[in-house]
Amino acid sequence: MAALLVSPTLLVLSIVVLYPTLMALQESLRGTKGLDPKTGFVRTSEPFVGLRNYTDILGPGGDRFWNAFWNTSFFTVVTVGAETVIGVAMALIMHRAFRGRALARAGILVPWAVPTAISALLWRWIFNSNGIANAVIGHQILWTTEGFHAKVAVIVAEVWKTAPFIGLLVLAGLQVIPKEVYEAARIDGASAPRQFWHITLPLVKPALLVAVLFRCLDALRMFDLPYILVGAQKDSVETLSMLAQNEASNVRFGPASAYAMLLFLYVFLIALAFVRLLGADLIGGPARGSEGRRTRRRITAPRRAEVTA
Repeated sequence: MAALLVSPTLLVLSIVVLYPTLMALQESLRGTKGLDPKTGFVRTSEPFVGLRNYTDILGPGGDRFWNAFWNTSFFTVVTVGAETVIGVAMALIMHRAFRGRALARAGILVPWAVPTAISALLWRWIFNSNGIANAVIGHQILWTTEGFHAKVAVIVAEVWKTAPFIGLLVLAGLQVIPKEVYEAARIDGASAPRQFWHITLPLVKPALLVAVLFRCLDALRMFDLPYILVGAQKDSVETLSMLAQNEASNVRFGPASAYAMLLFLYVFLIALAFVRLLGADLIGGPARGSEGRRTRRRITAPRRAEVTA
């Protein structure tokens, strides 16, 4: 019965996830059409090259891949870290009872509701050479060109866009914490910082970890924001998704599929690390070791009773 009930979901996942992944893996083992250096004729089909695409990407000539890999990792760590801090602060603000709280919640969640392409165009206008950003800081900086300032522009736009997402999930976790816990802490003389570190943060940890996991997986696939805000083929902001798209747009589907498979493997390993290391916290359950000890107690207690009898 369980397999029967789960089978529709497994069928959908097989169609939209498993089949495209297998096709991409098959495509990554093929070369590109064009002139065959051995025969001198133009190939009409993509030849089978095995793992050559992967060796070319990861080998000595794969500087572009490693640059995109480090850009992707840098954006993920910095943006998710900043979004976590700002998102928790947003959740604490939205959770407090004050006049105009509904308006404040709506204002905080508006950036997350804006489509990413529209957000990128908005920030491109802000970071223009004659835009608001340069007017505020009083310096002329070309934000949308090569350099570290291009990374800063992408980070600012990404944090502004997606920090409310973490705030929304953390707010849902805050609303299930009983008020009596805080009242007892105040009676015991706990200050506001101690209440946050010893009550709020531990109890909201499962929701916060889920939000961080979702944002990590989304940031690793970052494409549209740097592509529209800064542009394509910019070494400062080129990510793995942009690199795969660039190969596919140049009709090099084999290398593009290889890039996509490496990105898929990277995302899969990050998700697996989260689930393996923080699995109990992600679902709000007990730790694996404590659960095992409780289970052993429940099993051994009746046996001791039988021996005594």
